Amino acid sequence: MPLPKGFVQVYTGDGKGKTTAVIGLAVRAIGAGLRVYLAQFLKQGDYSELKALSRFKDHITIVQFGSGLFVRGKPSDADRALAAQGLAAARQALTAGEYDVVILDEANVAASLGLISVDEILDLVTRKPETVELVISGRGAAPEIIAAADLVTEVKGVKHYYEKGVQARTGIEK
Repeated sequence: MPLPKGFVQVYTGDGKGKTTAVIGLAVRAIGAGLRVYLAQFLKQGDYSELKALSRFKDHITIVQFGSGLFVRGKPSDADRALAAQGLAAARQALTAGEYDVVILDEANVAASLGLISVDEILDLVTRKPETVELVISGRGAAPEIIAAADLVTEVKGVKHYYEKGVQARTGIEK
């Protein structure tokens, strides 16, 4: 059963928990019988949350559009090609009528790195069907994306054990 009205949500900020929030939203949507598409920009790998979500493969499609390497400085042509592929796939998922919730994880970061443009994300917002929820995550959301959203949550970093040298832990951060 589709949503009667879909909105645009943005999760941004410098704190930990943006992807965790959108994964929680995906789980809630699946629990309600909604169909979810999760596009992860800049990511490639076997993260713990993806292993858990794979148990719901009849209700969620997860696709990664990243090299798995941290993009530093100028992105490579391969990084740009993967992001363009992700954008095209997200556009298809958003408009094909197969999904109720479309999540673009780290799309804000992809835009801030110049892998995709803010205008391309705004085009997705414009194309969003009335009954589809569009969720965009990642630090550094552009003011135009924030203005176009119906809900914006800023995750603020206050204190993090990473600052004391603690690396990402399986099951907690990865």
